[in-house]
Amino acid sequence: MSNTSLVLTVLGPDRPGIVEEIAELVAAHGGNWVESRMAHLAGKFAGILRVEVAAEAAADLTDALAKLNAKGLESIVHADPAAAAAGTGPVVQLDLIGHDQPGIVRQITRVLAAHGVNVEELETECLPAANTGQPLFKAVAQLRLPAGLSRDDLRAALEEVAADLVVDVTLQS
Repeated sequence: MSNTSLVLTVLGPDRPGIVEEIAELVAAHGGNWVESRMAHLAGKFAGILRVEVAAEAAADLTDALAKLNAKGLESIVHADPAAAAAGTGPVVQLDLIGHDQPGIVRQITRVLAAHGVNVEELETECLPAANTGQPLFKAVAQLRLPAGLSRDDLRAALEEVAADLVVDVTLQS
C-alpha cells in the first residue's frame, strides 16, 4: 500500500469547529496531517494543508472534502507528486517593515523573481506604529535562494528597492 501526498486549500466563512471537521475527515480516511497554515482573514477561514493518505483512499477523501461545500466551505485538492523533492539552496528569512503603501509586495517580489528566489512562506500584516498610529506594513518571508546567489547579493538588490519604498529590509540565515 503506497501513500500519496495531497495539498488541500479550504476557504469559507469562519466559525468554530472548521479545523476539527477537516481533521476528522482526514483521520476517517486514514490520513496523516503533515503540515498546515490557517488564518482568519476578514471574517473568512483560509487554510492550506498537506496530508499523506493511502493512494487508495485519496479519491474518497477528496469526495468527502467536497461535501463541505454544503456547509459553506470551498475546498480544492491537488496531488503533490513532488512532496519529497525539496529545494536544495539555502533558506534565508526576509524581514521588512515600513509605512504602508500600495506596491510594496509587488516591488519586493519582482526583485526576488528576477533573481530566481523561491518564496516558500510569506506572512504580511498592517499594524499601527507605536508612536504615531500611522499604518505600518510588516512582512516576514522564508526564501530559498538558487545556486550561485549569495545572501549579500540579494540583500544589495533588495536594498535598492527598499530605499525607493522607504522600508527597512533585513535578511538572516
